[in-house]
Amino acid sequence: MCEWVQSDSLRKHLLGVEAAMRAYARKFGEDEELWGVTGLVHDLDYERYPDLDDEENGHPRTALRLFEELGWPQELIDAVAGHATFLNVPRETPMAKTLFAVDELSGFIAACALVRPTGIEGMKPKSVKKKLKTPSFAAGVNRDEVRQGAEELGVDFDEHIQFVIDALAEHADELGLGPREQ
Repeated sequence: MCEWVQSDSLRKHLLGVEAAMRAYARKFGEDEELWGVTGLVHDLDYERYPDLDDEENGHPRTALRLFEELGWPQELIDAVAGHATFLNVPRETPMAKTLFAVDELSGFIAACALVRPTGIEGMKPKSVKKKLKTPSFAAGVNRDEVRQGAEELGVDFDEHIQFVIDALAEHADELGLGPREQ
């Protein structure tokens, strides 16, 4: 990840998605290492190849080829492909559904934390949902995909938000989501 990603914000996003994936793996009794690595590498090529419309080298196509060349598990490859809705790869495994469910949401929760004096500390689903209703806040986050992710995962939306908040809060310092200096 460090070889491919230079941007601090993208690195923090990948680490945040990794944290949420590991937490869900523990909850579901799945392979925490595999799920964590999947979260950590899901946007590996985004900085170098951000063009989603480039059908040969755009994100995440370059990373998917790399993972195949390295002989990585097909479940990881399918989950990374499935998080990119424009590829129309069905999300069939719990891991693929979870990656899709935590990707946009973890980034949105991080954005919410960054504008709060207390950071992620004490954050509740109610405040996240209020910010979701403000289209200009973190405008790049697809609100429909945030809701769709929870639905596909089969979890209550508020519980899902709280679960991801808690997963990120465990790593608040590493993710830069702690209380701001006054």
